[in-house]
Amino acid sequence: MKRETEPSGAHPLRAEESGTDSVIDIQDLRKSYGAFEVLKGIDLPVPRGSIHCLIGPSGSGKSTLLRCVNLLEVPSAGRIVVDGMQLFGDRGAVSQQDLLRIRRKVGMVFQHFNLFPHLTAVENVIVGLVQGLGTSEEEALDRAFDNLARVGLAGRELAYPSELSGGQRQRVGIARALALRPAALLFDEPTSSLDPELAGEVLDVMRELSHEGMTMIIATHELEFAREIANRVHFLDGGKIVEEGDAEQLLLHPQKERTKMFLRRFHDSRK
Repeated sequence: MKRETEPSGAHPLRAEESGTDSVIDIQDLRKSYGAFEVLKGIDLPVPRGSIHCLIGPSGSGKSTLLRCVNLLEVPSAGRIVVDGMQLFGDRGAVSQQDLLRIRRKVGMVFQHFNLFPHLTAVENVIVGLVQGLGTSEEEALDRAFDNLARVGLAGRELAYPSELSGGQRQRVGIARALALRPAALLFDEPTSSLDPELAGEVLDVMRELSHEGMTMIIATHELEFAREIANRVHFLDGGKIVEEGDAEQLLLHPQKERTKMFLRRFHDSRK
């Protein structure tokens, strides 16, 4: 395997080409902040076209896991393979080259939208393409208009975030991620700040993406949605995957006591 050249004086994540068939393959991933270990050895293969939902209490490590995959956080140890590129955590800095390569491959949709308030919807979509990836403005605009239409926002391209509903702002965030033409999308609690009606708009877009075969990892508290859309569900607690399996099996017939306790309210709501 051919190793990428590392910049002099830097300690980036080391990148290599890999023959893995999974779009994302997470192996023994660990993340610590000082003495506090947030992720304690996560293994998670994500085959192309599959949808994996991460569930669990707040603070269980779901968001940190997603942020490590997208290099918003540098793993402390372990290995992540993203569309054939291997990343090895070594507690070092991350080179700009690594950041650009990974963020072309994996799009991220955030809980609180992360839109620039002074930019229109279309400008929010193109800014990362033009300034971050060096895409021409003409191509970036084409991608932006196409993907805003794809999420149901045709005609709202020139609206500012303050002129959009929460559901529309989140759909701009999805269009921004799709404009990268990623191999996979990561969703970090995409509906948690929305009321049920607006959340439904976002979930409908995600359902459509699933029908198109988009590979996704979704951290969510929308358990009925997870049961409907996911190929596999992973229950995290204390930085570990406590239980994982087929969505229907895990959500309706969990085996571990901790999983049963977490899902008790979900089961009660279905009675």
